[in-house]
Amino acid sequence: MGIQAFGYFGVGASNLDDWSQFATRQLGLQQVDSSQVSRSFRMDDRKQRLMVDRALPQGETYFGWEVADAAALDALAARLEAARVAVRREPAAVANQRCVQGVIAFRDPAGNRLEAFYGPLLADEPFRPGRNISGYLAGALGIGHAVLMVEDFDAALAFYRDLLGFRVSDYINRPITACFLHVNPRHHSLALFKHAPGGLHHLMMELYSLDDVGQSYDIAQAEGRVAVTLGRHPNDYMTSFYIRSPGNFLVENGWGARQIDDATWQPQEMTTVASFWGHDGLIRSVAGDGPPPGHVPAPPPEGRRAPLQVMEGNYHKLSGVCPWWDATAGQARGPD
Repeated sequence: MGIQAFGYFGVGASNLDDWSQFATRQLGLQQVDSSQVSRSFRMDDRKQRLMVDRALPQGETYFGWEVADAAALDALAARLEAARVAVRREPAAVANQRCVQGVIAFRDPAGNRLEAFYGPLLADEPFRPGRNISGYLAGALGIGHAVLMVEDFDAALAFYRDLLGFRVSDYINRPITACFLHVNPRHHSLALFKHAPGGLHHLMMELYSLDDVGQSYDIAQAEGRVAVTLGRHPNDYMTSFYIRSPGNFLVENGWGARQIDDATWQPQEMTTVASFWGHDGLIRSVAGDGPPPGHVPAPPPEGRRAPLQVMEGNYHKLSGVCPWWDATAGQARGPD
């Protein structure tokens, strides 16, 4: 059994107070540790999910990937070492800092620091958000997802897919090269985009309520933090927007992403990354504000839509019928 979830995220930063304000007021996380050198934050029943550390170089990041137990961690370490990937078995002090029972550290082909761990510690008290939110869809699904820009796309994809065992959700080859990968029912816990320079583009956190996303959007607008406007993605169906964090990356706040059943899921090639609607600024957040390329891709076709992805109890069914859905379902069924 391999990697099960994106368990935690850490970043090096000197502006700890800015991170505290951002994490609690904007994201609604609970601050659980505050010192002169670090801050840590909860989003669910885990003791911590997000760590900000002054002792790390500014902007340096690490990604914690969860495995089932000590045996699974040893098996992963052995597989990495057999592939000639340098693995460091971190001491108990690092495990204690991460609030887990055991940790190994290694780097992907792009140089990103990855950690694999087992035995996350649970908090003794319920999650208390930094502002009034319904909470985050985390738990066994993990913190959310990360999107990494990588110069050597083929090497990165081989590392995560073939060595670490991530599974392909969908992919695109034109006009950009990208692959979305999952390790559990979350549509993707990691996405790789071919791009130079490399680095973390954004970290996604998924809320239980669409209203929480809208209220986060209001706060971000008031503080001038909106980098990408509200929109809905065509692959995971997430309704979201992107916030400028105090670090050199964005945070996506979203709601309503679909999930994957590996027994029936078939990876699909995407023909566009353009959203169903909205997300103005997303392409600029990747490519910058320079002149447009010589070939401008055609706009996405009109009329694209998909059902909302909701949990039982998180909706009220209206009376009446939905013509577009009835027509779509009828086409899928075909003639009797």
